[in-house]
Amino acid sequence: MFVSFFPRPRLLLSSFVAWALFCVLAWYLLAKGAGPDLSLGDLFGYGFPAAPGTGADDAAKAAFKAATDDAMTFWFYQYFIAAIGLFTGSWMFFARHPWQRWSVGGSALMLFINGFLVELDVRINDWFGSFYDLVQKALGKASSVEPSAYYLEIATFLKIALVYVIVATVFRFFVSHFIFRWRTAMNAYYTALWDKLRHIEGAAQRVQEDTMRFASISEDLGASLMDSLMTLIAFLPLLWALSAHVRELPIVGPVSQGLVFVAIFWSIIGTTLVAVAGMKLPGLQFRNQRVEAAYRKELVYGEDHAERAQPATLRELFQNVRKNYFRLYFHYLYFNVVRISYLQVGALVPYIALGPAIIGGSLTLGIMQQIVRAFGRVESSFQYLVNSWTTIIELLSIHKRLKAFEATLAGEPLPDIDRRYLEQSFADP
Repeated sequence: MFVSFFPRPRLLLSSFVAWALFCVLAWYLLAKGAGPDLSLGDLFGYGFPAAPGTGADDAAKAAFKAATDDAMTFWFYQYFIAAIGLFTGSWMFFARHPWQRWSVGGSALMLFINGFLVELDVRINDWFGSFYDLVQKALGKASSVEPSAYYLEIATFLKIALVYVIVATVFRFFVSHFIFRWRTAMNAYYTALWDKLRHIEGAAQRVQEDTMRFASISEDLGASLMDSLMTLIAFLPLLWALSAHVRELPIVGPVSQGLVFVAIFWSIIGTTLVAVAGMKLPGLQFRNQRVEAAYRKELVYGEDHAERAQPATLRELFQNVRKNYFRLYFHYLYFNVVRISYLQVGALVPYIALGPAIIGGSLTLGIMQQIVRAFGRVESSFQYLVNSWTTIIELLSIHKRLKAFEATLAGEPLPDIDRRYLEQSFADP
């Protein structure tokens, strides 16, 4: 499933995790402050500006902050590209693989584009703050805001959104090709060893359909995980800074940086609840594929043998399909009650946490919007398992089917379910 496309997949993943942690720590501890000395921004018009004098007016200070933010963003992307390039180049040189340009290089490109999209999301979050402060000012006093200023803010959002739409569309186009290349690699790998795999129940379906679904779902989950991690890296410090405006939480009382801990605590509760509620679903999904395969197999035999696929046999096999689906529906019933209830209540959590600050009038509308949006991004990132659990269940059931291929190629015994089907197939006339 992985070795067909990725070079030494376990080592690749573990080394990436270690390298990513190192790079994140190095950025905050060393590299971030080295931007004025190391950045190439001066060559492209994004150099770090000189600090304004002590008597500078508000406009000069705002211009200095905007220029500094742009210079820091440009420096961050230099650091980001260097970190990705070093890791990717090392793996492509020292662990060559036929699919390395797509598996290693493609994954690196998706990581970079995902980081860029998250940065645009941060800029949109900043826009919410300034726009809603402008709205609050306009609603507080008639004609206090010039029409040009109001529509200029809207135009700013449209400019950021247009870039986001174009990049996200190209990103999804590239991901589609990435998934098909992964499927192609698995297909070539399994079909080259077809003589060893053809006796496994549903081998044709596993090669044709399961490889496609496995690559597609794995990439969707991988992209979601990548997005969650990048969002945490970008929004967690932002939420930490915004938490300075909130000095008190309901019930808890005065607390420092409370919103960050509320997001973490609430996410842990949701992940635990959903994991417990969905514990039985992967096995049921696998059994569902098994009874569907048995029913389909009998129908296929009936195409070539008149004595097969008799009505009584088909009724019995379809009854097994019906029984398993009804069990699956029942378990999804309480699973969805837990998951949907948690997500609905979660929409109120930031407003509950901000209750004392809102009632006390210590927040502007813009800051409140920034906090709520940043809180939602951080909370959603921590809730990766909650949001992806149903997809993970489907992936686990497909993984169980493809594991029979892996066991055969490794010379290991087949899983019990596959052995039973193999014995039954040899008993068939």
